[in-house]
Amino acid sequence: MIDNNKILIVEDDLDLANILKKSFQKINFEVEIIDNFNQCEKILNNFNPNFALVDLKINGQSGLEVIKLISSYNSSTKIVVLTGFASITTTISAIKSGACYYLAKPATFEMITSAFEIYCDLPKNNYTKAIFGKKTSIKNIEWEHINTILEENNFNISKTAKSLNMHRRTLVRKLQKSVIKN
Repeated sequence: MIDNNKILIVEDDLDLANILKKSFQKINFEVEIIDNFNQCEKILNNFNPNFALVDLKINGQSGLEVIKLISSYNSSTKIVVLTGFASITTTISAIKSGACYYLAKPATFEMITSAFEIYCDLPKNNYTKAIFGKKTSIKNIEWEHINTILEENNFNISKTAKSLNMHRRTLVRKLQKSVIKN
């Protein structure tokens, strides 16, 4: 990666954020960390990042709003979403909001830097064609539907289970399974 770059890390897990900060500093990045939406505007007024790594869920708030805010300040900022709530539905929402790539947790530092290097410079139509051109199975459709309802319920497992007419434990089990294979 190029020297003198700036990255904004939006992550409410401060241990993870600090590990990422140190890793990015080792490759000559200037790094700022925020752990909630309210800090975002203040930081963006003083720190113009080339890159942003945004958690999809930040202290109960949607990271999609953070992506939109970052994009409104500087549309050329390359944004990667890092989340434990990975689904095609949330991926599409993140891309429409301004992200250039989407990684599911846990992700290594190498995966994160590769996402910035490879996918953030591709035109969005090539990226979406490469990712979404895969065949869809019944399990993937179910996974997408569950994650859509989960997002609509602000990631509340109990509400989502009730909306899906499903036992809460069954929903948790389904969410823990990795349905989408590479």
